[in-house]
Amino acid sequence: MRAPAPGTGIYLVADAASTAGRPLADIVAAAVSSGIGTIQLRCKDLPARDFLAEVAACAVHTAGRALLLVNDRVDVYLAARAAGVPVDGVHIGQQDLPASAVRGLIGQDAVLGLSASTPDHFAAVAALPPGTVDYLGTGAVRPTPTKKDHPTPLGFDGLASLIAAAPLPCVAIGGLGHGDTGDVRAAGAAGMAVVRAICADDDPAVAAASLHAEWALAGVEVAQ
Repeated sequence: MRAPAPGTGIYLVADAASTAGRPLADIVAAAVSSGIGTIQLRCKDLPARDFLAEVAACAVHTAGRALLLVNDRVDVYLAARAAGVPVDGVHIGQQDLPASAVRGLIGQDAVLGLSASTPDHFAAVAALPPGTVDYLGTGAVRPTPTKKDHPTPLGFDGLASLIAAAPLPCVAIGGLGHGDTGDVRAAGAAGMAVVRAICADDDPAVAAASLHAEWALAGVEVAQ
């Protein structure tokens, strides 16, 4: 199975704090086996050494099958790559290193995603050299406890309005899960990020497969 283009389809933010005590690598394995094509590892409370170990453990399941991205920690990404771990890129926020600096560090072949949730954010991205950023994480659509510092929720109408002026493909994020794929696709998003809908589910593989199928069905309905 080839990994998808960055920022398309169901996108799992595999959050170490949201697994109900289960190994993060097990959640990732279940998601990838069910068709999820992009995995972002978010381990905000882990020391760099432990985060690196999580990346290596998860890469066993994503290599050649799904994109594996590191949240925020460019140093962890670089360390993983130096160790020969098959990792594909990073996702950064507005308070992290500037996107242009990150691109210089990770090289042109790596995937770089950026959280961007306002017209000013979009304008700043549009002013960057082409190829600096690959996709935008846009939200929060709804409030979410997994990211307490999220922007003011947009709702689906606000999401659609924002995406209409987006300079790059957008991944909708923020409190999303089962039943939301139609609204997300109708808003123009290329992908839908989920956290608890897979990480906290009693059966992550079934939850991931269901979301993957919902996304494909929603695409058919939007096209009609």
